[in-house]
Amino acid sequence: MVALVDAVKSGEIPDSEVSVVISDKPNAAGLERASERGVNALVIERKGKTREEHDAEIIAELRRRRVELVCLAGYLRLLSCEFIQAFPNRIVNIHPSLLPSFPGLDAQRQALEHGVKITGCTVHFVDEGLDSGKIIMQSAVDVREGDTVESLSLRILEQEHKLYVQAVRTLVTSRTEPIRKSVEGS
Repeated sequence: MVALVDAVKSGEIPDSEVSVVISDKPNAAGLERASERGVNALVIERKGKTREEHDAEIIAELRRRRVELVCLAGYLRLLSCEFIQAFPNRIVNIHPSLLPSFPGLDAQRQALEHGVKITGCTVHFVDEGLDSGKIIMQSAVDVREGDTVESLSLRILEQEHKLYVQAVRTLVTSRTEPIRKSVEGS
């Protein structure tokens, strides 16, 4: 999220605005980082709500702010069909593997356990499945002898920051039906 906000602020992602950062966790570090950068930060807690009820609150807030592209960052929950349908082909996510390999949680651990020599990260559109949407961009990261989940995760994260910015920049500048250039991270 910080990489996207900073890229918008610097003009690396041109003619865009991060209109809001939403988290379901009141103590999420990203909320403070967004506020420090002058971005509206909002908590919409999910406690005691169904997925559909929680998603409906987020959808209403995004629509109120006229958000056109939803960028997930560290949002570790599947979105409801209603959320996906509210923003068709307008929700993107970053995942720490070369999808379709190692979807879901602990992708770095999965890569190490399988003994792959190359892993990486993927920016993809979000659909109703688990990390199954159309791939937008990928970046490869070598798995090194002696890598741990932590060491591999750090190298993948470094690539994620670059790749996510590149993918969002491409989306907002090359759409045949232009996005109004409003980007949201949740």
